[in-house]
Amino acid sequence: MAAPPVIDGEFARWLAGRAGQALLELRAELGFSDPGALKAAGDKVSHELLRTELARWRPADAVLSEEDEGARLAWAAEAEPEVAPRLGADRVWIIDPLDGTREFSEEGRADWAVHVALWSRRAGTAHGLVAGAVGLPAQHRVLGTDQPPAYPPMTLPAATDGTGPDGIGRRIRLAASRSRPPVFLTDLAAEVGAELVPMGSAGAKIAAVISGEVDGYVHAGGQYEWDSAAPVAVATATGLFASRIDGSALKYNQADPRLPDLVVCRKDLAPRLLAALQRHLRVP
Repeated sequence: MAAPPVIDGEFARWLAGRAGQALLELRAELGFSDPGALKAAGDKVSHELLRTELARWRPADAVLSEEDEGARLAWAAEAEPEVAPRLGADRVWIIDPLDGTREFSEEGRADWAVHVALWSRRAGTAHGLVAGAVGLPAQHRVLGTDQPPAYPPMTLPAATDGTGPDGIGRRIRLAASRSRPPVFLTDLAAEVGAELVPMGSAGAKIAAVISGEVDGYVHAGGQYEWDSAAPVAVATATGLFASRIDGSALKYNQADPRLPDLVVCRKDLAPRLLAALQRHLRVP
């Protein structure tokens, strides 16, 4: 096999594509008669592939994967490097080998993803992400920071009566969990005049914002860094807005890997969503 690309963004795309292809082949091989077995096999196959390639081609970098033993542990910020090596590393790959195992195990569903992101201590951004790729294998595409998509076209309503600037009158669309939507989301959508669009994995939802299928994604039900790192890297490279629900910066490679809430949306929609969130969640 030829060596992968040297540039980190291209390498992230290559990794996400390789893992995605392996997952498609696994799906075809095992079928959907035993969803539990398919989920477990998908997590294992993708994790081992990504871990193997990172060890081979980026041996000096640390890795945080959802499937690592102890990945969810919150370490002390001053933890010794041998205990939590990523906390002292200059570069950390944050990966979710299979985002959306439920959707992966259901025949016909394409809203699942592979996340590969790179955090750097020397990054010039608050989130620290310098490269990333979101593989959407069943959609036959990979979104990456090496070739960030164009900013989605302007189609947001300009007035509260729903009349859009293009005369179509389309409502704002917000991606929502199809199984576990935050309890406040229905009221939030009603206030801003939004339509909720059910989707699967976090990666698929943020990819839908990037492509313009929806205008935003709000989550406040608990997540970890690997759930959003790669999608946020691509979204911000595209020019979209991303933050915590209180408007503060998203930060990665923290001692506690929990990153429970976020907003990803068009920049022109961000003030409206954040103001509504303050009212509904009583954010100070």
